[in-house]
Amino acid sequence: MNTTLARPLDGVKIVDFSNMLMAPYATQILGDMGADVIKVEAPGGDPVRLVGPSRNQGMGAIFLNCNRSKRSIVLDVKHPDGLKAVMDLTKSADAMVYNRRPQVMARLGLSYESVSAVNPRIIYAG
Repeated sequence: MNTTLARPLDGVKIVDFSNMLMAPYATQILGDMGADVIKVEAPGGDPVRLVGPSRNQGMGAIFLNCNRSKRSIVLDVKHPDGLKAVMDLTKSADAMVYNRRPQVMARLGLSYESVSAVNPRIIYAG
């Protein structure tokens, strides 16, 4: 007998470009509700990795608290291969969440126009 209960967001895939505190907390809640959240980090990682007490380097308590229920991948989106990998993730995603200025996302090649060209049904939340 399967005793695992379905969660409200099972089957939903989110590409997470957030860092610091509030947006990662929001995507963590989505992950807790069953969404498959894939956190994309630049080389060097989210700056919050270094904030607060930690037992392991790069795993500060605040980072761990706001990023549970997520998978993580390091991609350099400033490199063509990194951008291609993100676009490949985006093809099957339901949403992309970010907390950078729209101009920054555009400079990275991740404007709404670029992302929706790959996946017209994506929810682009910033």
